[in-house]
Formats: sequence, structure tokens, C-alpha cells
Amino acid sequence: MAKVRAHVWIEGFVQGVFFRSYTRDRAMSWGVKGWVRNCPDGRVEAVFEGDKQAVERIIQWCHRGPAEAEVRDVQVEWEEYTGEFDTFSVRYF
Repeated sequence: MAKVRAHVWIEGFVQGVFFRSYTRDRAMSWGVKGWVRNCPDGRVEAVFEGDKQAVERIIQWCHRGPAEAEVRDVQVEWEEYTGEFDTFSVRYF
């Protein structure tokens, strides 16, 4: 299966609702690698790498997020796959 990379920004009420933790858990269970972090402007930013189907699945999940979240918009930039990640992590800066 083709490997892809997506750089994603999630906008709405997405901080303080465990969005990063839920994203990490789903990414790891679906075999997606990369990272997720809070942005100073209130958005959540993530980079997802892996099989195309798994990356598309987690992006689709980002449109809803955890039950406490209120997602207004998801922006996706497709980038060249690098294979640089060994796991999926939560970043704090």
C-alpha cells in the first residue's frame, strides 16, 4: 500500500479536551506515525505518516475529534512521505 504524509490543522474548541491524547491513541492503534501538538492560536496541529488508508482514516476522525471537542475546520496539506518517525508522539512545544 502507498505511504503518505499529511500535515493537518484542526480548528475549533480543540484544546483542553484531550484532543492530543485521543489522537495519539488512535494513530498508534491504526499504525500511523508522526506527532500532534497544541498551537498558540488555539488550533491543534499534527503530522501523520503511514499507509494511505490509515492516514485518511485519522484525518476523518479529526473532523469529529473526542466527544468534548467542537471541530469547526480541518485543513490538510499533503506532503512527501519521509518515513522519519518511529512512533506517534504528543509534542509540547
